[in-house]
Amino acid sequence: MKFQQLRNATLIIEYARKKFLVDPMLGEKGAFPGFDGTINSHIANPVVDLPIPMDEILDVDAVIVTHVHMDHWDDAAIKLVPKDMLIFTQNENDAAEIQGQGFKNIRVLGANTVFDDITLIKTPGRHGGEKTVEKWADLLGHVSGVVFKHSDEKTLYIAGDTVWYKGVEENLKKYEPDVIILNSGDAQVLDYEPIIMDKKDVYEVYKAAPKATIIASHMESVNHAMLSRKELREFINEKGMTQRVLVPEDGESCIF
Repeated sequence: MKFQQLRNATLIIEYARKKFLVDPMLGEKGAFPGFDGTINSHIANPVVDLPIPMDEILDVDAVIVTHVHMDHWDDAAIKLVPKDMLIFTQNENDAAEIQGQGFKNIRVLGANTVFDDITLIKTPGRHGGEKTVEKWADLLGHVSGVVFKHSDEKTLYIAGDTVWYKGVEENLKKYEPDVIILNSGDAQVLDYEPIIMDKKDVYEVYKAAPKATIIASHMESVNHAMLSRKELREFINEKGMTQRVLVPEDGESCIF
């Protein structure tokens, strides 16, 4: 298994001889406005450039879109991803939206989706605390993660845009992943809790999955992400988590 952090939640995963592009936000720096109702909404997104050329990014076998927020599936992705590319979505609503954008090869993830000999399993997530999700239901919408399984590979869990809550804990117990990718940028809407994991949530996952390697993603790329890599690394050092928690820079790869 090979993981490459591109930018934000955009990843390239090489798994069992297949290559996946996850949550492509492919626009140039400053391509679209900051998110209304969030901290630092005056700052345009993305706040950094992509680290590798577009032809390398698009040289994949399939795309996974965990949900259709702009920082996971933007106008540039709609334009640049080939219309016949295989795209996996979390539900029929997202599939219909992407189909309406001209894409022709869409599959909805389920409890046992098989792609060649790789099993992809959709997992639940919650895009914020209970109060936040209730207040901002229309904005935050439905989100998901995905587990990758193959007899020749370690089990991978991409948690997606979620905070630490019972659903994530249950995913860890059920699938016992060897590698976990967490969206850890502490993105915030105004006056409410984070809508993705903060450093305390990373610590909860660390304790709940004592054998897993954890990768912190979705950092330093959008206007409302409040947790820096520097701060998270300092926290990891303080808690003695350095052997199992990685905080890759954009463009950095890891092999497992």
